[in-house]
Amino acid sequence: MEFTSLYVELHDHVLHVVLNRPERLNAINLDMPRELERAVAEANADDAVRVIVLRGAGRAFCAGYDLDWGTQVEHASQAQRGWDPVRDFVGMSDNLRCFMSLWHSRKPVIAQVHGWCVGGGTDLALCSDLIVAATDAQMGYPPARVWGSPTSALWAYRLGMEQAKRLLLTGDPVDGTSAERIGLIYRAVALEQLAAEVMALATRMALLPVNQLVMMKLLVNQAYENMGLRTSQIIGTLFDGIARHTPEGVAWRELALEKGVKAALAERDGPFNDYGSRKK
Repeated sequence: MEFTSLYVELHDHVLHVVLNRPERLNAINLDMPRELERAVAEANADDAVRVIVLRGAGRAFCAGYDLDWGTQVEHASQAQRGWDPVRDFVGMSDNLRCFMSLWHSRKPVIAQVHGWCVGGGTDLALCSDLIVAATDAQMGYPPARVWGSPTSALWAYRLGMEQAKRLLLTGDPVDGTSAERIGLIYRAVALEQLAAEVMALATRMALLPVNQLVMMKLLVNQAYENMGLRTSQIIGTLFDGIARHTPEGVAWRELALEKGVKAALAERDGPFNDYGSRKK
């Protein structure tokens, strides 16, 4: 299969799906969600594959949606036809469906996280079955401050109410060590040990017959789906569109278009960084 935003490598029974936009910290563009869905479908159809590892090329796992591209698309769309909430919901639901291909994959998925895993990148990680991260990786949802809502809505299901609210009501990131402590990820290890740790876990999983892997994953996932995950995701996806069209959301987009995304992010996140410095 040919891809523009990722590539795949098969090692024994483990398929590595590698996000491959390193010059943009593997930020999500139009092609990436759909190519990911195709890669997962191909892996599930391949008898040689028992486990999938999702990782990022270069310095990061995934820095979320590509905001240079996203703000321009949002601006052009609104200028042309105005904001259609249902059209917005359908488009973001399509992306969520692609992310959830990791959740629905019959074969287990391990997310190998290093560097930044923020915004939409956390949807990719949280839709996976297990997350192993570098101790200095940074995971969080900064768009909770303005211009976003997590469409996968998996934070509360993975963390529980207190920790999910702590992260989503501030947009603060946590490093890999803290993410393991609060139960967001399975394990944190030093960066130089990350690839070996993930491969050891994937190889151990691959010892099970595929039919057992399918049943064990379904057994756990079904419990969360019975708790209303699909309904939460509908709300999260609707809120994501609303967040991009509140007065603050529109103002932030206009600032990004005028001064650039880096300047807009600095203005959004600066008060939070200053507060952290004052606490110290």
